[in-house]
Formats: sequence, structure tokens, C-alpha cells
Amino acid sequence: MWSSLTCSFSDHPVGKDAQAMRTGQRQNKGMRTRLGCLSHKSDSCSDFTAILPDKPNRALKRLSTEEATRWADSFDVLLSHKYGVAAFRAFLKTEFSEENLEFWLACEEFKKTRSTAKLVSKAHRIFEEFVDVQAPREVNIDFQTREATRKNMQEPSLTCFDQAQGKVHSLMEKDSYPRFLRSKMYLDLLSQNQRRLS
Repeated sequence: MWSSLTCSFSDHPVGKDAQAMRTGQRQNKGMRTRLGCLSHKSDSCSDFTAILPDKPNRALKRLSTEEATRWADSFDVLLSHKYGVAAFRAFLKTEFSEENLEFWLACEEFKKTRSTAKLVSKAHRIFEEFVDVQAPREVNIDFQTREATRKNMQEPSLTCFDQAQGKVHSLMEKDSYPRFLRSKMYLDLLSQNQRRLS
């Protein structure tokens, strides 16, 4: 009688729930571990060197203290230097706001477009990626700017993102850039370059 009633614990609905819960806990633990790594907000120079355009050691040798110091002269000086952009991008990633820089860079690249057919498709791609409401990497711009940019999408031109790009530039210049200059990442980079030269 009992043998006909016995079944494995995993065949029973309660057993299946318990098994699913254990599997879910293992998956959640793995997810927490991965998210923990992502959310670890380190802004040290070592994080910056990991994403330099060239191999880190060669890049740091090429980057002079004078160049890195000049990044503090103005936001535009920082944006004109490829290592400055790389360092600023690494910093923005620690703040989970790199979409602003990525949008600005996409607009700069867009302005170099010469083909009319490519211009239209690139414009729509940038709009859908950064400007549209609920875009995957939506930038923080006001309603009027977003709507003006939406209207520009009816007939895209090389200047269709100028207003939005200007707002994002201004936001980064007034908000993120001063924090970058005070960040451990930037200060470590300066002191590392100075130690290397002495």
C-alpha cells in the first residue's frame, strides 16, 4: 500500500516548488554577485586604465601630465583629447550616466555623414536610442527640446540634433565635468603620471 503512494519529493507539487526555490536562490545569488560587481562604484585610476583606447601601459606613457592637467582648463579641451574622452567615459560609467557622452559623441559622428540615405537612417537610429521617450539610453533633456528634435526627424539634416546636443553638453559641463575633476580617478591619474615622470 505504501509503495504505491511513495513518490519522489521532486514529483510532488510542494517538492517542485521547493526545488524551484533552491534553483532560483542559486540564480539570484549569482545575479547578486554579478550586480555587486557592476554596482561597485570605484573611480580609481586602475578602472580608467582598463578601458584606455590603447594598451594601458603604452597609453599612460603617451599621456603627459601636462595633457591630463589641461583637461581641467575646459570641458571642450577634455572632449578634444581621446584619452580625456576615455577617462570621462569611465567616470560616467561609475555614475551610470554614460549615455550623455555617448549621445554627444554619436551626434559628432553624425555631423560627418555625407550620404543623404545614411543621414536619414542614422538620425532615426540616434533618435530611437537616445532621444525618444523611454529610449534604451534616454538622455535627460526637457520636453520642448525633445519635441523640437522629434519634429526635426520629419526631415533630418546635419543640424537636427544641435539643440539636444547643446543641452546635453551643457548638462555634462555644469554637472558631471566638475565632479570628474574632483574624482579620485582623475586625481589618481595626475599623481600616477607625475610619479612616472619623477
